[in-house]
Amino acid sequence: MKKMKKLLALFCLGALTAAALGCGSSAVTSENSSGKTVIEYWHVNAESFGGPTVKQLVEQFNKNNPDIEVVEKYNPDMYKGLTQNLQAAIAAGKYPDVVQMGYSYLNYAGENLAYSKLNDIIAAHSPEDRNYFNDHFLPNILSLAMTDDGKQIGVPYSVSVPVLYYNPEIFKQAGLDPGQPPRTWQEVAAYAKTIKDKTGYTGFFMQEYADNWAQQALIESNGGQMLTKKDGRTVAAFDSAQASEAYQLLAGMVAAGTGLHATNEEGFQAFLSGRLGMVCTTIGKRDNFEKSAKFPVMATEFPIFEGKNRKVPAGGNFLMIFSRDEAKQKAAWRFVKYLESPEALALWTKGTGYLPPRKDVIDHPQGLKEFIAQNKNMQAAMSQMPDVVKWASFPGANGLQAEQALIDVRDVILSGKQTAADALRQAAAKVNSLL
Repeated sequence: MKKMKKLLALFCLGALTAAALGCGSSAVTSENSSGKTVIEYWHVNAESFGGPTVKQLVEQFNKNNPDIEVVEKYNPDMYKGLTQNLQAAIAAGKYPDVVQMGYSYLNYAGENLAYSKLNDIIAAHSPEDRNYFNDHFLPNILSLAMTDDGKQIGVPYSVSVPVLYYNPEIFKQAGLDPGQPPRTWQEVAAYAKTIKDKTGYTGFFMQEYADNWAQQALIESNGGQMLTKKDGRTVAAFDSAQASEAYQLLAGMVAAGTGLHATNEEGFQAFLSGRLGMVCTTIGKRDNFEKSAKFPVMATEFPIFEGKNRKVPAGGNFLMIFSRDEAKQKAAWRFVKYLESPEALALWTKGTGYLPPRKDVIDHPQGLKEFIAQNKNMQAAMSQMPDVVKWASFPGANGLQAEQALIDVRDVILSGKQTAADALRQAAAKVNSLL
């Protein structure tokens, strides 16, 4: 009880947001007036980030499953916001049913959230699916939803890698060849300067969501690490020379006016309106970018540091079930299986850009083989699958605070308040005290 009260105090903001989303009102009952089992699906997909496809998938499922009604609920502020809202809802005794949980909150969710065990649900309500995980997922992908102590707490769903999107028209104006995008981070900085000098436009922006996903790719591709084990416990490792060098490269572009430090809305809009040359963000933005831009959007692989291997964390989310009563658990598993079906995953990939987690989707008759063959931007993402590593996940009851400390340091570095080395050293000390 003391632990729960502490968590409630920490997440009061999440509680307010959750109330705005409906978590503070009456819980969704097991059945509505028509006798359907009603379940809630919590997600992070805004209108510009897969939201319309979520609605399409839910509508299709509800149409084909007349005994179940899925109600979708969008949670702002990405996985941090959703996790805060979820913590507050659980503390109030109100459980959503199916939840998109970010991979970076894997260990936190496994240790601190009252989830329902998938194997128990399958054994009780769907014994024919006892081999579901091994039949449909490769071991390295399945492990994305497995905690460090070996618990399969969810099903991998959205898988993304960072790519470098660019505007070929700005490249041409700057005298750059769109067929030869930057391959290294040193070239990104040089291209950004050329774009600024020749066109007046800002050259580069890296996403600034409420997480450290893209920054992890930057740091680990330069040979650094986010976390490591010391004397059996997890400690920060991002206060290294490699991490500082990588982060300082971004800060240098911002200081020179060739890079942008802004909100995602500002950065993405500048790119889509033709006022920004390059954006580094998730392949999950592909569909929105391709449909919204005033130019033909092109993408290339996440840049490397010369002589070093690319390492990109698997972004996105896995699906967890939190239903308490058996009818809802049974309905929730049916909905999860639907979302993970080749047909639904193909729709999800086309409507977002996320890579399918199942091993049989691309070659499935209703899958993605033709689509990927025709979409070069998707090919840029698919080619990086051998470079995928796990998204760093902070363990313990203070995991959310540790994640926030590293989010906060991004603004300190990019705004020029401190050098990357000093800011990361202080952030590491803070994270270690929390962990």
